[in-house]
Amino acid sequence: MPMPFAAVLALAAGLGLAAPHAAAQTFRSEAVTLEAEILADGLAHPWGLAFLPDGAALVTERPGRLRLFRDGLLSEPVAGVPPVAATGQGGLLDVAVAGDFARSGTVFLAYAEPGDGGAGTAVARARLVQEDGRPRLDDVRVIYSMPRKTGSGRHFGSRLVVAPDGTLFVTIGDRGEQDRAQDARDAAGSVLRIATDGSVPADNPFRDRADALPELWSIGHRNPQGALWDPVTDALWTVEHGARGGDEVNRPAPGGNYGWPVVSYGRHYSGARIGVGSQAPGYRPPLYHWDPSIAPSDAVVYDGAMFPEWRGDLLVGALKYQLVSRLKRDASGAIIGEERLLEGAFGRIRDIDVAPDGSVWLLSDKPDGEIVRLTRAG
Repeated sequence: MPMPFAAVLALAAGLGLAAPHAAAQTFRSEAVTLEAEILADGLAHPWGLAFLPDGAALVTERPGRLRLFRDGLLSEPVAGVPPVAATGQGGLLDVAVAGDFARSGTVFLAYAEPGDGGAGTAVARARLVQEDGRPRLDDVRVIYSMPRKTGSGRHFGSRLVVAPDGTLFVTIGDRGEQDRAQDARDAAGSVLRIATDGSVPADNPFRDRADALPELWSIGHRNPQGALWDPVTDALWTVEHGARGGDEVNRPAPGGNYGWPVVSYGRHYSGARIGVGSQAPGYRPPLYHWDPSIAPSDAVVYDGAMFPEWRGDLLVGALKYQLVSRLKRDASGAIIGEERLLEGAFGRIRDIDVAPDGSVWLLSDKPDGEIVRLTRAG
């Protein structure tokens, strides 16, 4: 019988791939010297990372593989991952761990799901178990499937956030068809809120509207690939790609409309104006924006002990400038400045997470992608 993975977390060393031992590099920030170590490489476009209670981590690869990294070893692909549409920007995307993982072994996967008409963002729930010394997914169930699938390979999103109340937030891009983001009958260009079994919470803002999908939390988003629960403001925050400029940090309010493509601080790639400009009545402005674009990926609030100078700040990965943006915040959570770190050092930064020991882990998005660990030098 398979046992819950939390009960048998130790892996046999012979089942894993040894991580490289490259020399650490040092980088100076405004307040602290960082030491960067490559923990593992050989990952094909790694996309999402989630820590387990013991400090091990699950890592997704966009072509459709899930791996476990523990004690310096990267496992063979975990069996049981649902079929993914690995096309364009689609594939196996984010991974999240349930709050009761130590008991249930429950994990969630966001991915591009193949289906009639093409592909769309989906979320699966599964139980991580170990059988015969190998990790696998059991009881795999799709708990959300984007109703309208298309042949576009663009803007799937998608980040997963398990909220303190146990609900699950899911970000979805506009699928490259911008007007869909303003249609509340369409999931494209939105943030969703669902229960962990896929049902719709009773207090969702669109639940009782006949002209909207009940799972919607907010609309008017272009391609949110970063999301987090912020303990400072006790709210969901998202980070999304603009076009040519206009990348945004938002705090999606229930029922809020964040403007895309009616308002934006950026311009189309052609240089043409987007919509009516940067602001208009009825649309919520971002808390922060980048122009020119940095192509932001994931984000996290630093709440560890290793870098007290960063506590409460947002750390945002960037694809275009291949850096980490530290957005400095005051005690209320307001963004008051930016520091850019590691520019060009490790390629496109796709994911960023804070480990239980307070170190910061990055995923570099490339064919030979890496897990990078940042610690305090000395």
